[in-house]
Amino acid sequence: MTESGTGSTQRALILAPHGRDAAVAARILSDAGIDSEICADLPHLIHRLRLGADMAVVTEEAIRTQNFREIEAWVAAQPPWSDFPFVILTKHGGGLERNPAAAEMTRLLGNVTFLERPFHPTTLISLVESSLRSRRRQYECRRLNEQLEDRVLERTEELAAANRQLLSQIEEREKVEVTLRQMQRLEAVGQLTSGVAHDFNNLLTVIIGNLGFLEREMTGAGMNGKSVQRLSWMRSAAERGAKLTDQLLSFSRRQRLQPKILDLNDALSGMRDLIQSTIGGSVQIETEFGANLWPAVADPTQFELAVLNLAINARDAMEVGGTLRVCTRNVSIAAPLAPEEPAPGEYVEICVSDAGSGMSDDVRRKVFEPFFTTKEIGKGSGLGLSQVLGFAKQSNGGVRIDSTPGSGTSVRIYLPRCETRQQEDVDHVSSPAMLDSQPGGDVLLVDDDGAVREVAAAMLRDLGYCVHEAGSGGAALEFLDSGGAADMIVMDFAMPGMNGAEVARRAQMLRPGLPILFATGFADRSAMLEFPDAHIIGKPFTREELGRVLRAALSRPAMSSGVSARQASRIEAR
Repeated sequence: MTESGTGSTQRALILAPHGRDAAVAARILSDAGIDSEICADLPHLIHRLRLGADMAVVTEEAIRTQNFREIEAWVAAQPPWSDFPFVILTKHGGGLERNPAAAEMTRLLGNVTFLERPFHPTTLISLVESSLRSRRRQYECRRLNEQLEDRVLERTEELAAANRQLLSQIEEREKVEVTLRQMQRLEAVGQLTSGVAHDFNNLLTVIIGNLGFLEREMTGAGMNGKSVQRLSWMRSAAERGAKLTDQLLSFSRRQRLQPKILDLNDALSGMRDLIQSTIGGSVQIETEFGANLWPAVADPTQFELAVLNLAINARDAMEVGGTLRVCTRNVSIAAPLAPEEPAPGEYVEICVSDAGSGMSDDVRRKVFEPFFTTKEIGKGSGLGLSQVLGFAKQSNGGVRIDSTPGSGTSVRIYLPRCETRQQEDVDHVSSPAMLDSQPGGDVLLVDDDGAVREVAAAMLRDLGYCVHEAGSGGAALEFLDSGGAADMIVMDFAMPGMNGAEVARRAQMLRPGLPILFATGFADRSAMLEFPDAHIIGKPFTREELGRVLRAALSRPAMSSGVSARQASRIEAR
């Protein structure tokens, strides 16, 4: 339906096919400055209405004598804002009260005004102008309604956009909360495992220490046979337990790392034979080392252990044989997508890939949890990937896993880039003559665990030292303050009351320059940064290890790195 609009010129249609009514009405409107158009019949009127008009002057007989269903349909099809005005010219006495047809026209046409003939020109002009004003107000209502609809639509779009943004923020928040819960879960498990590892290391110190004494006594007595073999089995089991606790400490990030600047291409090339002997000759190893690889900062020993763990996992995930791919490259990481991934920055990536069975999403979410394994009972401790994650995170890097069931797995370790190649520290190892020299002197042994203290004291006495024992940090300080003889202190780090670091500081105040050796199964690495590595020995330890570290601590720090084939054989898969 077309309307003439809100222009300054409005137009009236006239339908009066009989006599001179049409011409008279047109002249009267023209004299009043109102534009009008005469229609020949009802179809012509309807056609002009569709083209656009503002009101219509129609004689009663023009509608009554013709089929007005079409005009009825046009009136019914008007939009909600439109109420087209009609002025009906009736014969004398043709008002509503005496003309039933007039009531019917009102029902059909709606906005109708009746004017009896003959009429005064002023009356016609007044009615037409009133109808035109009514039509202008309808146009104004249409304009306002359209503006309102536009505003509603605009506001609806704004609300929809805000709702989409809110949903996106909610989704992002849920992702962050899931990540946070996972990080808190891993941190809680890490704290738990570090505590368990500390207690377990104390037990292993007692076991391995006493095994050493028994082996020496039996060897000295010339005994051989099943008893000696059983002791060997016990030692192997205890050493495996020590390896498990080492992996627990790695997962909980409580290890004391010795980071160095490494060329990872050289490191991986140097351990190729070790990897091959560890995973067996049926697995083919392919390497793809990136050119101009950045130097990375990491502990060499823990790096090699991590790669061996991944290699064993890859071997176990494949059928007999298969191909293990080891690749390196320089990468820049954006925002992490999972808690195990590194923070944004530049890293050296080490990717270990296999073409094995792959992982499901459910397995993928659990692979870093300690003791989680998909292997048969007895074929894996479930600490392999935990050690890898702990090492990477403690090195300020991260891990990413891409896996598809049936298509294999790729595990990527990210180690932070070292901006400049600095000259690495030269390892200082005490001379053989100094290491083989006969020890002696007074050692103050401090440990809150009586069994550990007894074994360690026996080792020290067997090494030729005079041992003074203290069951707490307070007792040790009291011994020193009372003038007790002590050429060195050997003490645990994690003790109730005062930890080893606090006891060491107070002991240095009482005896400046007194050498101190920490024997610990677990320590907060940030609390021990002030102490050199050569003055720390990890539990469990043997008599020989204790003697070597004691002599080294009394001279220059001894540092070592690398993974032996014996260590590699004890590495557990995920």
